[in-house]
Amino acid sequence: MAVKAKATLADKFDQKVFDAIYSRALVYNTCWEDPAVDRQVLNIGADDRLLVITSAGCNVLDYVLLGPEQVHAVDANPRQNALLELKLAGIRRLEFDDFFAAFGRGYHPRFETLYRRELRAGLSPFARGFWDKRVRWFGNPRGSFYFHGLSGIVAKTFHGYLRMRPRLAASIDDLFGTRSLDDQRRIYDDRVEPLFWTPGVNWTLSRQFTMSMLGVPHPQRKEVQQQHERGVAGFIRESVEYVFRQLPVWTNYFWMVYIRGGYTEQCCPEYLKPDNFTALKGGLVDRISLHTATVAELLSESDRSYSKYVLLDHMDWMSSYHPGALAEEWALILKRARADARIIFRSAHAAPAYLESLEIGPERAPLHERLRFHPELTAALQPQDRVHTYAGFHVADVLA
Repeated sequence: MAVKAKATLADKFDQKVFDAIYSRALVYNTCWEDPAVDRQVLNIGADDRLLVITSAGCNVLDYVLLGPEQVHAVDANPRQNALLELKLAGIRRLEFDDFFAAFGRGYHPRFETLYRRELRAGLSPFARGFWDKRVRWFGNPRGSFYFHGLSGIVAKTFHGYLRMRPRLAASIDDLFGTRSLDDQRRIYDDRVEPLFWTPGVNWTLSRQFTMSMLGVPHPQRKEVQQQHERGVAGFIRESVEYVFRQLPVWTNYFWMVYIRGGYTEQCCPEYLKPDNFTALKGGLVDRISLHTATVAELLSESDRSYSKYVLLDHMDWMSSYHPGALAEEWALILKRARADARIIFRSAHAAPAYLESLEIGPERAPLHERLRFHPELTAALQPQDRVHTYAGFHVADVLA
């Protein structure tokens, strides 16, 4: 069994702040993991049954476009499932232009009317109560849906900061207008980098409150601090510089939505493209099942088996403060896994210590002996990741 980390007083305070924020809010208004990378390792086919942590639901919709048998979306935060419920209702009941205005541009002047007339009746009681109070998020002509929720508040704050720094704002706007890496690098190096990385920005990025607003609990922040000599701000700067110097910005909808407050029809998640929207409406959307529960609770409720698991990064904080629960979760993952199951997850650490120390089941078998990892594959794919904020991307096959 992994040894439970001893929490300092500061650790306990940071965790209480994160728990208080997480338990009351929608944290993610869009997914912050690149499904184009995931697709290359998941090889989703017609006989696959997926277990996916919901987050904002974007990637759940991305995976189901590949035609699996079923996608089970699970999240312990009911607000995240409420967002996916609203998207599912919109796909079923709205025309593409209305759907794209709301979830693409983040603004639809008549969305509240559409919600009450077309969408509300199809939601669960919790989702209905949640959106009854927040449907106006989509109707502010001076704002965007993507400026709401915790991560959205950070984006909105950044927009306010840019209004006070018009030269930086113009430089970033020009950066997103480029269509060649050479132009992109030139604008970043000459105009963005000298203006952006101020002491105030570095200080803000190093605060746990900022990380909590972005959905990063303090155990993950500590992992980053331990790996990077310049701490959290240094790691974020390195990630941002890689994204804006090495990857084409005109396909990077992850950063675009927070920089500009919305997507464009040319730069958006797959579910927001017309042909894919039609395929979802035509029946693929009915292959998605939602569960408000922990991963362990979902796996305990039936003997249903899964061929693919997409577990995001939640095991980082579990390994620090709930190692027993993490061992239980892994035991259930392995118990419910098909013989050919593949598991993917991300981490703040390139090599999380719990993968070596965690012991599973009454026989206390080392976790790493039950899995075959593919470090060469992930090393080749990590440079393609358009988000680039995770130090570790892990792909594992279950061993018989």
